[in-house]
Amino acid sequence: MQRRKFLKNVGLGATAVAATPVMAKDHPSDLNSSKNKWVKPQIKPLTICTWNFHRATAKAWEVLQAGGKALDAVEQGVMIEEADLSNQTVGRGGRPDRDGFVTLDACIMDPKGNCGAVVYLKNIGHPIQVARKVMEETPHVMLAGEGAEQFAYEMGFKKENLLTPQSKAEWEAWKVTSQYKPIINIENHDTIGMLAIDQFGDISGACTTSGMAYKMAGRVGDSPLIGAGLFVDNEIGGATATGVGEEVVKTVGSFLIVELMRQGKSPQEACEEAVMRIVKKNREYANFQVGFIALNKAGETGAYCIHPGFSYSYYDQSGQENRPAASYTE
Repeated sequence: MQRRKFLKNVGLGATAVAATPVMAKDHPSDLNSSKNKWVKPQIKPLTICTWNFHRATAKAWEVLQAGGKALDAVEQGVMIEEADLSNQTVGRGGRPDRDGFVTLDACIMDPKGNCGAVVYLKNIGHPIQVARKVMEETPHVMLAGEGAEQFAYEMGFKKENLLTPQSKAEWEAWKVTSQYKPIINIENHDTIGMLAIDQFGDISGACTTSGMAYKMAGRVGDSPLIGAGLFVDNEIGGATATGVGEEVVKTVGSFLIVELMRQGKSPQEACEEAVMRIVKKNREYANFQVGFIALNKAGETGAYCIHPGFSYSYYDQSGQENRPAASYTE
């Protein structure tokens, strides 16, 4: 009798457990609601990128809308700008260094914390694709210079001339009229950094640039540096930067923003704090621009910069818009 009673109670307990709402702990979309930990939040796929690169976010949204992953969305999104010859800050057609060589930097980061980067890459038009290959096909995080270029060829990428007639003509004019050193805040360096959250709640990011125009040979900014130009923690959110990379590197800006969000700050508050760190540490902030954008797990976004003029492109199911960022100076 005791055994039958015990088995009956066990059966009832199992039935009760089966009837209790249970979250799949390993599912990427699992987030605890403050009101009811058993209620999953509605996942809102969206993508954002630095500046008004609306064609880039349109491409990324196309991937997300089709049910694609955030990693593919950010890669394909920034590739639009890498291929745009009229965009002289990214990929093909980018402005060269002071010696006339177009050198490209890029990094990418997936929801699992994996990342890949290339720096000082020549003759390859899509550095973001090479960065992803570094992440997925090698035990390394970053490849540089000739090593990165050789790896790209081994992965099937074709050599191409990245210096367009327009960028070459402007470089030759610069040699006549400019000092033989980088002049901060004069050369154009509008990096594209992109973040996306997909239908599963997973976040990925990508960042790609040709760097500061007419930079010293070998110069690398923040864009390909994980934690500086880009950082993603799938439990919290992601951030990316644009502007004078040297200043972003000094504060490890993107990592800082994600950590501030971990501590409870909104994406907007975190971006503002990251800019303030730079302003407080450099009295010459009037002479350069830095801007950040951020995205958290709940789909909230934020942006902030030092000087007016920075904006970011936003795309979700309600449509696309260009959102001007608030700034430290007016």
